[in-house]
Amino acid sequence: MSKFTHHIFVCTNERPKGDPRGCCAALGSVGLHAFFKKEVERLGLKGIVRANKAGCLDQCEYGPSVVIYPEGVWYWVGQETDVTEIMERHIGKGEIVKRLLMPGKNGSLPMVKSSCLIIS
Repeated sequence: MSKFTHHIFVCTNERPKGDPRGCCAALGSVGLHAFFKKEVERLGLKGIVRANKAGCLDQCEYGPSVVIYPEGVWYWVGQETDVTEIMERHIGKGEIVKRLLMPGKNGSLPMVKSSCLIIS
């Protein structure tokens, strides 16, 4: 059994410039993945939450794509403040960050049952 409560997959796939499907890496996903890792460390969640690079998640038209398991919630992440909000609300408090949900991917959202209590 995994020791991690959450896995955060960030698409870092690269496509040729001008590809009609878009490219998460060209929109900053590599830096956003690095920032997810920094947030894991800042919040004291290393060894509990894992931020992983992912190949193509087939959602590049929405920009940098992120999916969080075990809930299977899909987010579009455009900047570091979005990462912080996901880490503090979804991971820390078990809340869905509705404004960042990826269109058409979350259907009937699962109840987020697990969280990592963040104590400041």
